Amino acid sequence: MELIRSVAEAQARSDALRAQGQRVAVVPTMGCLHAGHLSLVEVARRHADVVWLTIFVNPTQFGPGEDFERYPRTTEADLDACREAGVDAVFLPPVEEMYPAGAQTSVDVSDLTRPLCGKDRPGHFQGVTTVVTKLFLATKPTVAVFGEKDFQQLAVIRRMVRDLHFDVQVVGGAIARESDGVAMSSRNRLLDPATRREARVLSLALEAAERAVAAGERRHAALLHLVTLELEKAPHGQLDYAELRDPESLEPAPAELVAPTLLALAVRFEAGGGAVRLIDNRLLNPHPSPEAPPCS
Repeated sequence: MELIRSVAEAQARSDALRAQGQRVAVVPTMGCLHAGHLSLVEVARRHADVVWLTIFVNPTQFGPGEDFERYPRTTEADLDACREAGVDAVFLPPVEEMYPAGAQTSVDVSDLTRPLCGKDRPGHFQGVTTVVTKLFLATKPTVAVFGEKDFQQLAVIRRMVRDLHFDVQVVGGAIARESDGVAMSSRNRLLDPATRREARVLSLALEAAERAVAAGERRHAALLHLVTLELEKAPHGQLDYAELRDPESLEPAPAELVAPTLLALAVRFEAGGGAVRLIDNRLLNPHPSPEAPPCS
């Protein structure tokens, strides 16, 4: 497995691979890898000949008071996991490589970044789109794989790729879950035992909404009321948002659901002397076809 630290080296290596007719897939991460990240490696392998993974804790997507300093960093364990997963190369740049002294250029996607996570995290998605642009320019991938747990991020990146004509196929990977249904996240390890048990309320709320839709419930307000009741069962959790949105435009869903609809959740838990923010989502389909698999 190659370890690449500079943009110039990554560009030269990717150019050589593509000149040989190789398809290069990249899995961008902030490290602290878990089985969810490694499932994205498997997705990437199905779409390309060579799989790269990037590890970079991006400072520009963290706002004041957020957990940049607390964000788990487990580089050696991450590299071991990449070797075991058959990753061909890891791009592990230092901050000064990605943001040279005096850097003043950023990339912004406007409308899609305003609701949900963007509402209370000003600048977050500008940091995401800027660093993803830099990672694309460094690794020059044919395919890029992102997890569907960060549904809004995936939608924003797809919009950016379309708008800027990146020659990159963006692929989403299904949400990986722990045995109790909690979506896998690097931040889960920041939870103490009590809040880790409470974290299950997110997946339970999604399941309750899915059952209600399957039973015929279509009312926007009724579904959100049901979800809120489930989330209130976590005494250490504070609701950031629970919203029903169009899965492509992220516009609010209508008063009666008539098409597949994104149910997106974000809850903050007070644990270990700081706030840990968890997100989760599910697509609710009011008119599933008989052959359609259940939502994941």
